[in-house]
Amino acid sequence: MKVAKFGGSSVANSEQIKKVGSIIADDTERKFVVVSAPGKRFDADTKITDLLITLSDLATQNKHYTGIVEEVIARFSEIIHELDIPETILTDINQSIQTVLNGESSEQMKIDGLKSIGEDSCAKIVSEYLKTIGLNAHYLNPKDAGIIVSDEPGNAQVLPESYDALYEMRKRDGIIVIPGFFGFTMDERLMTFSRGGSDITGSIVAAGVQADLYENFTDVDSVYVVDPRIIPNPEKVTKLTYKEMRELSYSGFGVFHDEALMPAFQAEIPVCIKNTNNPGSPGTMIVSEKDPQSRCVVGIASDTGFSNLYVSKYLMNRELGFGRRLLQILEDESISFEHAPSGIDNMSVIIRDNQLTAEKELNVINRIKQELNPETISIDYGFAMVMVVGEGMMSAVGIAEKSTAAFAEANISIEMINQGSSEVSVMFGIRKDKLDLAIKSLYNKFFN
Repeated sequence: MKVAKFGGSSVANSEQIKKVGSIIADDTERKFVVVSAPGKRFDADTKITDLLITLSDLATQNKHYTGIVEEVIARFSEIIHELDIPETILTDINQSIQTVLNGESSEQMKIDGLKSIGEDSCAKIVSEYLKTIGLNAHYLNPKDAGIIVSDEPGNAQVLPESYDALYEMRKRDGIIVIPGFFGFTMDERLMTFSRGGSDITGSIVAAGVQADLYENFTDVDSVYVVDPRIIPNPEKVTKLTYKEMRELSYSGFGVFHDEALMPAFQAEIPVCIKNTNNPGSPGTMIVSEKDPQSRCVVGIASDTGFSNLYVSKYLMNRELGFGRRLLQILEDESISFEHAPSGIDNMSVIIRDNQLTAEKELNVINRIKQELNPETISIDYGFAMVMVVGEGMMSAVGIAEKSTAAFAEANISIEMINQGSSEVSVMFGIRKDKLDLAIKSLYNKFFN
């Protein structure tokens, strides 16, 4: 029994949905199907979810939104017409939009309700199309499937009660098509997961029905050892562990939302990343454990948009609670941090730029000065983080040496190194304008 999740590029138009139908028809074990909202049809196109977010912004600001509604309906109308499925679905989609827009729910509930329409509508379309090619398919709303989530609009978390309810779906006949990205609270209010949440739904469903395999269909043949936009035709990765994939996805790999694998990881369900446009390709398997390999490093990931909050004070290491008080200040300002490497007299806190506003930055600096009395405090923007990833880092000899040599050969200054107790990755902080050069040098060192 398999769960197959299809991303936005896989359901972007009628031709892609026809490919989805062929993939499902080719394997009777694909019993559960999870779909995203239609993605981009071409580079300059707009994803349905982005249109719905724009719609929700306009609606909550009491601005004119009719044009956006018409654009959304036109996109779905084109797909429905070309698939030759009942036009009643389009009426249902339009009614869903109007119900949310005209409802008396809170602003945040309205936003979540509108954002969910892309996935919900796509699931209804895919289900109807599967019927036209002779498959016994059924649309199932996440509420009826049993996906119960926390009361956190835009950032819902699945609750443990979901898994018993999801397991009951095994008894249902035919192919079950479920929209991704959202669930329902105990009192039946719709809540969306964070962006990329359809991957989360797929992983939740796979764990709930105790699938033998969770297939995640996207638009690439596999995970690559490095971003193919930086290195043309890089090596493919045939097998990864959950921990390795988690590190890679967190660091900007883009194949998975970095929280998406947790339900599958906890249930020890293998995951396979496959290409909707080339389903015969074996893809990349993600497993709980794999046999040791002679080459420890499996990938090089990177991301930009980081800042470094630097604080120094003589004898900081002897001042009881200094680090805790520093991080408490960030918590009080609702700022999460990514890494916190420290020395005996200094401490750096790496923060994503989107966590900082001008007001928060001023508040943080003033509070640190007043409460911690440091000798130096600064916030430095323009950082990129590069992670060399692979299981068994701590027992492998020469990983740090090779990495630093790659930076040196590219004449790149390393601003920060952080490995700590991680057995899966070592992280380097550099200036963002040196990122592509660093990736190329690291790729040559580890994979050429």
